Amino acid sequence: MKQSISTDQAPNPTHLLSQAIISGNTIYVSGQVHNTADGVIIDGTTAEKLAQIMKNISAILEAAGAKIDDIVKVVIYVTDMAQMPEFNAAYPSYFTAPYPVREAICVKELPIGATIEISVTAVK
Repeated sequence: MKQSISTDQAPNPTHLLSQAIISGNTIYVSGQVHNTADGVIIDGTTAEKLAQIMKNISAILEAAGAKIDDIVKVVIYVTDMAQMPEFNAAYPSYFTAPYPVREAICVKELPIGATIEISVTAVK
């Protein structure tokens, strides 16, 4: 059985998506970009964009009864791999060891003009 998770503390997805789904003890968080809960895109440094994305992910996980430390896998989409050094400098501050597994994928473009999107899988 799966359960949809929703919070107004993170951007509202379109009617076609869920912010997250819980199946068993696993939480699948939909890709989050660097926009605020009211939909305003953050145009700052890579670190500032990452901070907004992690704020969104944290709010969704909290609504699911989980936290950042419960993340086991991170998938990162960027529109330019040149963002990765700054991303990698800020990224570890959100996690404690052992760090989640992760992959980074360069894509041509992302929704609403975003340059970074992150989806996560967490287990509680």
